[in-house]
Amino acid sequence: MAAEMIRRFLPLLLVVVLAACGESNRFRQGTGADPSLTATTTAPADAADQSAEALYAAGMQELRANRYQRAVDLFDAVEREHPYSTWATNAKLMAAYTEYYRNRYTEAIGALDRFIQLHPAHRDIAYAYYLRALAQYEQINDAERDQQQTIVAMTALQEVVNRFPDTAYARDARLKIDLARDHLAGREMHVGRWYQRQGLTTAAIGRFRRVVDEYQTTNHVPEALHRLTEIYISLGLTDEARRTASVLGHNYPGSPWYQDSYALLVEGAPGAGDNRPGFFTRTLNWLF
Repeated sequence: MAAEMIRRFLPLLLVVVLAACGESNRFRQGTGADPSLTATTTAPADAADQSAEALYAAGMQELRANRYQRAVDLFDAVEREHPYSTWATNAKLMAAYTEYYRNRYTEAIGALDRFIQLHPAHRDIAYAYYLRALAQYEQINDAERDQQQTIVAMTALQEVVNRFPDTAYARDARLKIDLARDHLAGREMHVGRWYQRQGLTTAAIGRFRRVVDEYQTTNHVPEALHRLTEIYISLGLTDEARRTASVLGHNYPGSPWYQDSYALLVEGAPGAGDNRPGFFTRTLNWLF
């Protein structure tokens, strides 16, 4: 629950600060009273008679009050009635954020695509790319389902990293890319375990090898190495099993998966009982 609140609150804080800065600049220029004190709290029927500032402030009020559809209507009214104002540009971004915030990801992504296309030099363009990537990332399915969305999300996150490498958005995107890669590795493990249970050892080996080769930084590598050891033992490939277990022991010496692999080699491999000291000695030599 706490993580969910942080995930939702942080982007909202960013855009609210953005809006507050714009309003403060207007007040310093002596343009009048705070429009949030006089603006209506629903999309007004006479929107054409309302200033861009008043409509925008009303939209912000609705957003803070969790009346999301009214907020979107008001932000859209800013763009419709005052298309050439700076408030209209901010309203586009706020409307996209509001759609994202209420989990309408398709609408949010569409709005952000238009914002990016129309305003590539906007001061908040990095945030637009980041928000679009978040909308893709939060649609990732569990590891037992198709992972095309994970690939789409990783591509969007990588674009944030490539375009804005020194920003906080890029730092968070890198973390999420790592999590997405772990998710893809989890999918490979799920499929590999299924193949292994079905006795399709060649297919299972291919999946587990892919985890070891392509997802080396994920948490699934120790299990993948153990599963390969299991399969090699079942096929009578004791030397290959020992080499794989040695790699597991070298890189993850305290892992329960290594303990399981060692136990298999000591107790489960054909003839392993006669070679216990030899295997242990070879592992130590490999390590040191």
